[in-house]
Amino acid sequence: MEAKALRSCWQWRNYPPGHDGGGARADAEVLLNAAGRQLLASLCGVEQDVLARALPSWGQEDAKLSAWRTGGAVAGPVAFGCRLCAARRTGTAVRVVRYAPRWERVRVRHGRWLLDADADQPLEHLDVRGVPEVAAAQRRWTGVARRAARARVDPERVFALAYAVVARWWEQALHWEREAVWPQRLHQVAGGNAGTELERWRIVGRDAVVFPEVVAVAGALLEPATAELAWRASGGMRPRARGGDDPFCHRLGERVDRDWLGPLVAADYGGPLSGWRGSIVRARRSSWPPGWRDDPWHLKREQQPATMAGHLRVMAAEAQAGGSGTRWRATVSAEYRFHITRLLDEAREELAQLRGAQSGTTAEVARELLEHLSQSAELIDRAVLHTAAAAVTAGVALEEVAQWSRLPAEELSQILTAGRSEA
Repeated sequence: MEAKALRSCWQWRNYPPGHDGGGARADAEVLLNAAGRQLLASLCGVEQDVLARALPSWGQEDAKLSAWRTGGAVAGPVAFGCRLCAARRTGTAVRVVRYAPRWERVRVRHGRWLLDADADQPLEHLDVRGVPEVAAAQRRWTGVARRAARARVDPERVFALAYAVVARWWEQALHWEREAVWPQRLHQVAGGNAGTELERWRIVGRDAVVFPEVVAVAGALLEPATAELAWRASGGMRPRARGGDDPFCHRLGERVDRDWLGPLVAADYGGPLSGWRGSIVRARRSSWPPGWRDDPWHLKREQQPATMAGHLRVMAAEAQAGGSGTRWRATVSAEYRFHITRLLDEAREELAQLRGAQSGTTAEVARELLEHLSQSAELIDRAVLHTAAAAVTAGVALEEVAQWSRLPAEELSQILTAGRSEA
């Protein structure tokens, strides 16, 4: 039956959700009331208890809910299905949409990576036949998930943390001179060469390209030896500053076949990996009852990677605004942009540590608050000056930059001149 003919069997409360630019979303999910479910069961010739196991949205109808919702709001990530697999089973090559976590996106038989179905873009899959390590990683994930279950950790949380860690590396990798694996994979899944659409392909191809490293990091973080390395690298009961030769970071670099990555990871503060190792260290040092702050698998909302759909919306908005983001990237060096971003991340991490830091004597709490606030203020001040310097170097008028940074133009000029002479 055609979809239009099938929909005519019900009375709808609203219309399927669509994209901002028009067109129905592929991940639109139908919610049926009791009468609607009974009708569907009779049309399919399948008992309702069977459909309840097959359809995640079954039984979620409520008087307050619309008849249509997006799939991600019902049962998690939604991906396109493989048309070739559908044709083999049904005899018809039609578009299929299914709930599928990111560790189940490879169709090994046909060498395809199934893409998210919530984005406004035409591709349903990527060809990963030329990158066999992606399918191999999916097979390895089964063992990682079993290890997580034995450790009484939800495998989904382990994957989410590792995915956030590697997605953060993906954003930073544009500045890694020695990175050669990911660019090669990206061009491969883009059909041989991403060409002039590199920015779009970095968005569309990210999850497939980084998948092997996500599985490797997830496996490494589950190993007791890795936690022991993080503890020893922190100084144990006698804390010490993190250095470029941090053995914990070096271990992660080795696990993803990048011996040179350790110092770069060690210099990155404020990300999900810092949160994981911080929880491990705090749990061993503290005599307080364990809570969520000591849960190494807790992933903050702001650390969750942006989805493909979100990245594409931002890219479209920049294009409509005249490509202002592109001009900033064209006039400010990648090294300088990375430096500014790192300062902001470090300031955010300092401020995040203030949450819950208000127990103890008045002197102890005041000291901790003031130290973190002072460090955050210093980092933000440095980020302001570096951003101002980048803007002036790129050709923005000094008076405008001074107004935005709330500094007298003469004082800002002297600071920037002094900074250039010191450099």
